[in-house]
Parts: sequence; structure tokens; C-alpha cells
Amino acid sequence: MSIGEKLSREFYTRCDTLLVARDLLGKRLVVPAPDGARMAGRIVETEAYMGAEDKASHAFGNRRTARTAMMFCEGGVAYVYLIYGMYYQFNVVTGVESVPDAVLIRAVEPEEGLELMRSRRPVKQDRNLTSGPGKLCAAFGLNRSYNGADLLGEQLWIEQGARDVKPNEIVAGPRIGIAYAEEFVEKPWRFWVRGNLYVSR
Repeated sequence: MSIGEKLSREFYTRCDTLLVARDLLGKRLVVPAPDGARMAGRIVETEAYMGAEDKASHAFGNRRTARTAMMFCEGGVAYVYLIYGMYYQFNVVTGVESVPDAVLIRAVEPEEGLELMRSRRPVKQDRNLTSGPGKLCAAFGLNRSYNGADLLGEQLWIEQGARDVKPNEIVAGPRIGIAYAEEFVEKPWRFWVRGNLYVSR
């Protein structure tokens, strides 16, 4: 796959969501701005959510609601939702239709469109622009209007980055903010690029 090429449907429809979550590290999230200019950033942190079996997942127990409907689609679409009434979260749906797995994009390292990101999130240091799932959604302008967007389309997509992340650069650990998930709290299903300044704190 060449630099800048959109990830294929087959990348997302693999049945191993943990592998997809790891493989998304180093890939580039692209969201065109209203004027058509690119906003883009290298994915440096992800979290896998394992659908029906995962007590941390919105779709635990195959729970189908208006909110979770997109999780049951074939992999390669966006699942965007609001938490605490104020922060959007962007997820990549994975796997086959009716299996509600997804990967939360937790942090990206901004590469293109920084001026627009800064205008949306005025912060003292760029490292705080996109170092968390709510932050990156605010900086990229992601909201519910992106829910269900095809990641092979033109509204937003993920493409091959400049280089793949090597296995020894990947760290795995427990997910964040899921104290309610009982035995799933300590599952090492969060992945990040070792030492990257944009990984969430």
C-alpha cells in the first residue's frame, strides 16, 4: 500500500478487532475542511471494543439502539457519539455486519491543517490539540453529522501513513474511563505509540 492510499474495506472487515486497533497506529486520519483543504493527523492511540461480549461496549449483550445502530454495520464506517452532553468520540466500526465491534480513535499527531485546528481549540501547546478523543473531534470538527460516514468515501477517511509502526513501538494497556466494566476493566485493549507526545494523559 502506498503513502496516501485509503485503507481498503478488507482492512476494516477483519474479524480480529484487536489487530485492527493495533494496525491503525501510524495510519493517517483525514477530514476535509469546509473549504476543501485537508486536516490530517497520524493515529497514535486507539482502544478496541469487542461488541456483544465486552461490558465496556455500548453494544454489550447485542444491545441495539438508535445510538448503537452503526456498530452493527459492516466494518469501515464511522461511529460518532456524544458523551457527557459535550464531547464527541470518533470510532471505526470493524468486522462483519451484525457483529458490533469498534475501535475508538483516542489521539492523533496533527500533520496538516493545524491553523484551523488551533482556531477550533485554542491551546498554549500543540501537544494538547488532539491528545484525547474529545480533543481530536473538536480540532477536526467531527460531530454527529459524521456518524455512519463511509471511510472509503469523501467525508472522512483513513489512509496509509508515511511509515508503519513497528511492533516494539506499540504499548498495550487497560482502557480509560470504564470503571463500570467489571472484569473487562483491566483488559489490555488500549494501544499507543511508545513515547509519542500526543498520546492522551
